[in-house]
Amino acid sequence: MVEDEAELATAVAARLRSDGHTVEIAADGPDAVDLIGRTDPDLVLLDLMLPGFDGLEVCRRIQDTRRVPVIMVTARGSETDRVVGLEVGADDYLCKPFSMRELTARVRAVLRRTEPALSASTVLRSGVVEVDVPRRRVWVAGELVALTATELDLLAYLLASPGVVRTRHELLVEVWGYRDGSGPRTVDSHVRAVRRKVGAEAIRTVHGIGYAGSDGISA
Repeated sequence: MVEDEAELATAVAARLRSDGHTVEIAADGPDAVDLIGRTDPDLVLLDLMLPGFDGLEVCRRIQDTRRVPVIMVTARGSETDRVVGLEVGADDYLCKPFSMRELTARVRAVLRRTEPALSASTVLRSGVVEVDVPRRRVWVAGELVALTATELDLLAYLLASPGVVRTRHELLVEVWGYRDGSGPRTVDSHVRAVRRKVGAEAIRTVHGIGYAGSDGISA
């Protein structure tokens, strides 16, 4: 957990530890990057406003070197802030003040969808794009490409059913685990990020409905 409010960090860490998690805490940007590099965590809870440098810069730096799920936890809850956070590699966004129940539910959801055991023993291909689902690796024209955990899940979900159109609501439920249908901009932001990394042809936009994986995929 990266949080400069000591009281909040202590309370959240205590709750997560009671759920069986091991928790480490950093209070500023430089310490966060160092701690994440040393401990290789399964998940990062990342405050946006930090001493040293902010959470966006922390997210950029860690996503340049590893694919670690990130939940941004911040008092800045505007749509622009959420979109920017998602575009630099965050997997989810939780606004302060929040309930411990909501926080732990989001943590469980992100960890659940990034567990390798949930993936089928499948390699998906679309043109020059290849997704090794069990190993959680993506190649484009033979070059390894770094995707965030959620970006990889989104790409794999669409490519697993080539040509099948998925609505934003369906993607929120199946990829993000949301049940209320909110946050369609989250889907759009992640689609843009995936297209920048693997090429626009891998995901097709169906205007007024949603998205589909490109046809002609083999497993």
